[in-house]
Amino acid sequence: MDFALIMLLILVTTGAIWGLDRLLLAENRERKAKALSQAGKAEEAARIRQEPTYVEYARAFFPVILIVFLIRSFVVEPFRIPSGSMLPSLYIGDFILVNKFSYGVRLPVINSKIMDSSHPKRGEVMVFRFPGNPSINYIKRVVGIPGDHILYKDKKLYINGAPMDQADGRPYFFASGSDAHGEALRTRENLDGVKHDILTTNHPDMPLPEIVVPEGQYFVMGDNRDHSNDSRYWGFVPDQNLVGKAFLIWFSWDMTDQSKMFWQRIVWDRIGHSIN
Repeated sequence: MDFALIMLLILVTTGAIWGLDRLLLAENRERKAKALSQAGKAEEAARIRQEPTYVEYARAFFPVILIVFLIRSFVVEPFRIPSGSMLPSLYIGDFILVNKFSYGVRLPVINSKIMDSSHPKRGEVMVFRFPGNPSINYIKRVVGIPGDHILYKDKKLYINGAPMDQADGRPYFFASGSDAHGEALRTRENLDGVKHDILTTNHPDMPLPEIVVPEGQYFVMGDNRDHSNDSRYWGFVPDQNLVGKAFLIWFSWDMTDQSKMFWQRIVWDRIGHSIN
């Protein structure tokens, strides 16, 4: 479901109803009402002057929808984390905000870039439209930018021949609500100056040759390295598929225990955390 398209259709519909009434229908109602007033039919004239309910709703909703549409299209857009591919950085049930102008200003629905601003950098967490199905949004960490030589071997990432440091390894156990199971190793990876935690298991890596990132495309990986459907399996993310940079957790919902009451499932200590 393309929410931006649905919002645009509602915006156009409410705007058209309000505009048509303001330009044509309201004037016709006023003309009829005056004629009825002159004929001594004051009550009927007052009824004719009354704005139809559907016009009243359109007039009330149009500016609200317009503001939400513009903010969502050009400023920030909310997303929900549906899987554990970005553990331990992002949990299932995290609600995040994405900066929509960080990678250029794009027209909504058609996603055509109209103004360039910046480009994804190594280590940034970004949302993009999945190349295999652009109607689906994915979130991953940028590992390779155009021109980079990428190698992932023995749970370690090499960029342009240099290994990305990993330190502070310690056990990590997946929560019951996660789509991954068992035990993993949690380590702090230094991805070209961006320090973040990753998870690895004893699962064998998919054998990959050294990859060169083409111009205008990006290589992305999930922080949950052995439970992530990412560029290792389906290729690069083209620039035209970028949505924006994830920067804030604005709400978090505990998905591990469905028996808790509503307020007990709110993960208060994650709300307001920046994403790095």
